Amino acid sequence: MLMSLAPVIAALLVYFNPEWRPEGSAAYGELVEPQRPMPTAQNLPLTTLDGKPFDLSSLKGKWIMMAADGAACPDSCARKLYIIRNTHASQGKHVERLTRVWFITDDAPVPEKVLEAYKGAVMVRVNPVMLQQFLLGGAPGSMTPEQARNALAPMIWVIDPLGNLILQYPSIADPEMFRKDIRKLLQNSRIG
Repeated sequence: MLMSLAPVIAALLVYFNPEWRPEGSAAYGELVEPQRPMPTAQNLPLTTLDGKPFDLSSLKGKWIMMAADGAACPDSCARKLYIIRNTHASQGKHVERLTRVWFITDDAPVPEKVLEAYKGAVMVRVNPVMLQQFLLGGAPGSMTPEQARNALAPMIWVIDPLGNLILQYPSIADPEMFRKDIRKLLQNSRIG
């Protein structure tokens, strides 16, 4: 009887004592608590680069990797978009379950070389104050547009196929660890 109960007792001990868990058993990204549902088009108005309205909920059913930055796309922005693009491309048979979104937080023109390098990503313009309310959970009016841009710039986010913001990563994330996290999500998830 003791031999039969030993695995159950061990599992309970590890479950209630996370510091005992082996390395590599947790996700690399930080879970967003509480998860936030994708905002409606009225709550987060987006426009494509040619000025047409875009509804983020049209991407429901796919895993969404997202970054936000100004149109000039400095090196830190290019690094985020590079990580997202390569992670997307490396998913093999699961590539169709993923999509990439770049939220452009200003009205400046996007350089042609950036448009070419990240072709295939959904590029939409957004008010950074409204975006930070969704991605960072900020209160309305708690930031100026410039503060919101600065707060959004150092992160990468993931939305699940049900439309919930679930993970965030620093822009300096290890590309291989990020790729492994996404691969685990896709392999273990039956949605999206």
